[in-house]
Amino acid sequence: MQRAPIPADENKRLEALHRLAILDTKPEERFDVLTREAVEKLHVPISMVTILDSNREWFKSCVGFDKKEGDRAASFCGHALLATHIFMVEDTLLDPRFADNPMVVGSPFIRFYAGIALFDRPTHQPIGVFCVKDTKPRKLTPQEIATMLDLAERAEEELNK
Repeated sequence: MQRAPIPADENKRLEALHRLAILDTKPEERFDVLTREAVEKLHVPISMVTILDSNREWFKSCVGFDKKEGDRAASFCGHALLATHIFMVEDTLLDPRFADNPMVVGSPFIRFYAGIALFDRPTHQPIGVFCVKDTKPRKLTPQEIATMLDLAERAEEELNK
C-alpha cells in the first residue's frame, strides 16, 4: 500500500482547516443531502464529505459506512486531496497504490473510488474531499463526472460559509 502523500505546505493547510472549525462537529443536513444525492444519482453504496486532519480522515457526512474516521495514511481521500481534478481509481485491485489497502482487502472491500478535493477559498488550501466508493469496479460517465463536480462544488460552498 502506498501511504497518502503529505503536502509540502501541510502546516498552512492545517491552519486553514482549523480556522474553519469544522472538525468533530455534529452531522448537518446541508452536507448529508449532498452525500445522499451522490448515492442516489451515481448508484454507489458509499458517499462521504471527508475532512483530512494531520493523522486522520474524519467524515463530516457519510452514507453507507458506519465509521466516523479512518487513518489518513491508508486513505483514498489522502491521495485525492492533492489531485488537480477528479481522482479516480476504477479498479483498486489493479492499482498498485491500493491493491493491498486494508479497505480493499477487508471490509468494506472498496473496488472503485472517485474523489474531488475541497478547498478553503481564502487560502486555496485543500482541506477535504467529496467522494464516492463502490464495492465493484466501474467507470464514471462524463455525465456522472459532471454530477460529482457539481456536488463537490456545493460541498465546498457549504464548508466555506
